[in-house]
Amino acid sequence: MEKHAPLPPEALYRTCDTDLLPFRTTETLENFTGFFGQERALEAMEFGIGMPRPGYNLFVMGNPHTGRFSFATVNLKSVAKKQHKPHDWCYLNNLKDNRYPVSLKLPAGKAVRFRRDLGRLFDTILSELPAAFESPGYQRLKGRIERDFNRRYDSAVEEIEKRGRECSIAVYREAGQIGFTPVANGQAMDEAQFSALPEEDREAFQRNIAELEDLLNDSLTELPKWRREAAEQMRELERDTARQAVSAPIQALKDSYTNLPGVPAHLDHVERDLIKHGAELVGDGTIEVKTDAGRRSWLEDNYGINLLVDNEKTKGAPVIFEAHPSYDNLFGRIEYTSEMGAMVTNYQLIRPGALHRANGGYLVLEAEKLLDQPFVYGALKRALKAEEIRIENPVNEYTGVTTITLNPEPVPLTVKIVLIGGRDTYYLLQELDHDFEKMFRVVVDFDEDVSRTPHSIRQYARLMKTLSSEEHLAALTREGVARLVEHSSRLAEDQELLSAHIGELVDLLCEADYRRKESGDDLINAIHVEQALSAKERRTGRLAQKILDGILNATVLIDTEGEAIGKSNGLTVLQVGDVSFGTPARITATVHPGSRGIVDIEREVTLGQPIHSKGVLILSGYLGHKYARDFPLALSASIALEQSYGYVDGDSASLAEICTLISALTHIPIHQQYALTGSINQYGEVQAIGGVNEKIEGFFRLCNTRGLTGSQGVIIPQANVRNLMLKREVVDAVSDGMFHVYAVSTVDQCLEILTGKPAGRLKEDGQFTQRSVGAQIVKRLREIAKAKA
Repeated sequence: MEKHAPLPPEALYRTCDTDLLPFRTTETLENFTGFFGQERALEAMEFGIGMPRPGYNLFVMGNPHTGRFSFATVNLKSVAKKQHKPHDWCYLNNLKDNRYPVSLKLPAGKAVRFRRDLGRLFDTILSELPAAFESPGYQRLKGRIERDFNRRYDSAVEEIEKRGRECSIAVYREAGQIGFTPVANGQAMDEAQFSALPEEDREAFQRNIAELEDLLNDSLTELPKWRREAAEQMRELERDTARQAVSAPIQALKDSYTNLPGVPAHLDHVERDLIKHGAELVGDGTIEVKTDAGRRSWLEDNYGINLLVDNEKTKGAPVIFEAHPSYDNLFGRIEYTSEMGAMVTNYQLIRPGALHRANGGYLVLEAEKLLDQPFVYGALKRALKAEEIRIENPVNEYTGVTTITLNPEPVPLTVKIVLIGGRDTYYLLQELDHDFEKMFRVVVDFDEDVSRTPHSIRQYARLMKTLSSEEHLAALTREGVARLVEHSSRLAEDQELLSAHIGELVDLLCEADYRRKESGDDLINAIHVEQALSAKERRTGRLAQKILDGILNATVLIDTEGEAIGKSNGLTVLQVGDVSFGTPARITATVHPGSRGIVDIEREVTLGQPIHSKGVLILSGYLGHKYARDFPLALSASIALEQSYGYVDGDSASLAEICTLISALTHIPIHQQYALTGSINQYGEVQAIGGVNEKIEGFFRLCNTRGLTGSQGVIIPQANVRNLMLKREVVDAVSDGMFHVYAVSTVDQCLEILTGKPAGRLKEDGQFTQRSVGAQIVKRLREIAKAKA
């Protein structure tokens, strides 16, 4: 056993020397600028922002709580503020067909001014237009047209009246209609008088009336033509009057916007339409606007602008983050109002989306939320390919139900999309979407950890100063900083690294500050950090305690002393949410003659996941390669993770499984005071595994609760020594000789610790040294092969 000495206490935990922190408190430090340990990401970000070509959108890839969102927005804003403001965007009414509103691009700040000037123009029109139609000149010309029409009409009727008098027939006008009645002694006859006349006289009257009606019809044949001519003259008069009222103010406004494409043309359309509808606006025509407020509203609704994006107060290029990237929030929408039970809309009810606001700048989106929304990802790709924003209703395409709505003119799109997401999302999009690589050519890969060097430790201290200042927390002592550095290495699971998970650091700082306030101290020190870590472990430790209680009351069978054949203590890590903890698990094996090979019971009942099953299959390769080179490997064995009722994955139990299998094969007992973890390959080399700290601490907690004997310990791969950042209680127990941690690089080394016997070496004659575990294995395998034969 001397050749396999346990690891010394200093190998189990790398302390942070306070001499590396040349300050008493963080108050004296400068704030940290930039992003901790993200040089690669910074370089990629700089390239992605600077590349102007289409398709060079960015995907910021990394785990949550690493500061990736702040990293993206801060870098974008620092570049964007130096860039030019983008244009304003408006929608105008299409006076030719109001179902197709027209987009208008104006220099930043000009849209607000144009809207204000249009408002003044409307005020001028509302004063000038009624005055023009109320002027004596207009009234005189209007009266002349009416008199000319009436004169023609009256002349025709007077001729009929003259003929009627000759026949004693009077002509009367009633409600716009012309009628005839017989006259006697200068008075119109009533029915009784007419009936009293001789039949000859009555027939004469009726003949004369019929002749007068025919004559009237002939005389008024031209009446519709006279009416049309009068109406046309009246329309021409109204247009001339409206032109005189509106042309001058519109021309004045047009002169001040001659250099802005689209504005003069719009004002021309407004002028033509106002000239056409001016009389209706001020009179009692088809436009139902009886009040000044109604007239003003009508002008705004028809000739005003819908200011979609106003960049007057924007500093540089916009950086927009859309937290809820639904279709409407991203691409804009068309709203409706209810009028007498009907849903109606117009160009003033077009609302912008995040793409409109980010146009000419940068749009930041969370990839997972983007993919959660129906229709959005495909529409975003179409917009980027076409370089334009269309406001559509995607549901219509799939339901087959269409409604009368607007079809606004697309807005040209120049934007850089920055997607923030996890690595799984990035690789999934790469695999499933062939367009993804062409559209998001720049990957900003966010590092999870940083090398632990004196320089990075000092940078980390400055980062803590900045974070504590931003969160309004107390300053830290250098001992407090050193403890946080050590915890960061534990989070990174490496003595040579620091974790870049800034979110977890902020949470820990806040809780440490809470513990400081409880203690009444002025500064956050190492004790407060330790209290915060312990408190969080207690809050989240219910499940770990339940499992430990199950072992202590023998519901779950785990031995921590004595010897047993075909039994060993493996180490597992359970992950529940963001909490992970280690617990031992008994591994058992049985061996008997047969040809089934090594049966993984977990796989047979479909609880074993692929990686775990792979680890078990490697055992056959190892046994055959090392111990059965000159005879067939024929045995039946079964391996199980006892009292495990859920899915099992990972190959970290393969070291324990091979040792347990060899114990069952050779009947050599295994010391139960040890627990072990590690993965092996077919040559018996022990490989690194994950969660080594939690695994060791899980077994230590059980041993410590039962009572440390001084012989208990854990066996881990040699490759995992650099990952050790164990809790203080474990390191102290190792220092006192009450607990041990062994590191092995081969199965043979592990066997020697577990059995207390030499593993043996292969001699030149192909035989293992006598009385070794290897010799016993070969002997038993030969016996089983013969028994099968």
